[in-house]
Amino acid sequence: MIRGRTVAGAVFGAMALLGCLAPAAQAATCGSSPAGFEAWKREFSAEAQGKGVGQTTLSALMQTNYASATIAADRGQRSFSLTLDQFLAKRGATTIVAKGRQLKQSQAALFASIQQRYGVPPGPLIAIWGMETGFGSQRGNQNMLSSIATLAYDCRRPEFFTDQLYAALKLIDRGTLSGSTRGSMHGEVGQTQFMPKNILAYGTGNLEVAANALNSTANFLKAHGWRAGAGYQPGEPNFVAIEAWNAAGVYQKAIALMGRQIDEGGAAASR
Repeated sequence: MIRGRTVAGAVFGAMALLGCLAPAAQAATCGSSPAGFEAWKREFSAEAQGKGVGQTTLSALMQTNYASATIAADRGQRSFSLTLDQFLAKRGATTIVAKGRQLKQSQAALFASIQQRYGVPPGPLIAIWGMETGFGSQRGNQNMLSSIATLAYDCRRPEFFTDQLYAALKLIDRGTLSGSTRGSMHGEVGQTQFMPKNILAYGTGNLEVAANALNSTANFLKAHGWRAGAGYQPGEPNFVAIEAWNAAGVYQKAIALMGRQIDEGGAAASR
């Protein structure tokens, strides 16, 4: 006999145990082809409605299309397997550095204010800006919501992109983005290509505006460990913040190298 335990308490405990053993609500089923996308959208929309996503936003989700170009791009990111020299050449590093030095001078007041606020010097910010969108000239023309919904449905990385999709839906609910927002292949938007979760966490205004995008990028780097005055080359304290920006090692090294050359005004981009 268990002291102090009433019959009612025993019944309640048994019900609680049964509740724990009951199957959890099923998530929308992922897929690897367009065939199941429409059914997935209906399942996901029902889940999202249960989490408070608004009807207008849900309607935008239901109007998305399976983004075959996004899937092809996600499967074919071969440039990240290049050597650093090959990567620099492919991405036009010499042009980025030359243009970056000009922008550092012509936008000196902007970069000074960013550095004062976040501790991030112009070089790495300009290198990211140039690498991501050619200083705003190539921001992508894919439907942002379709791209992210497709990747959330795809079985390759559904957890990561489901989080991004919920962030995108929240931004649409708020009016920050819309169902017609255009971006790059994986749903990145703005001058420095922010994913929706990073917009929520670090965005400072309309990211199609360069000043806002650069402030947001510096905000991201500071939040990921950037320390004013510390170095940002591989092995130096601030390189960890660059690593947080992009997971590809060759990309990280390219940003550090180009950033240094922009900040120091040194030779053209090369190792």
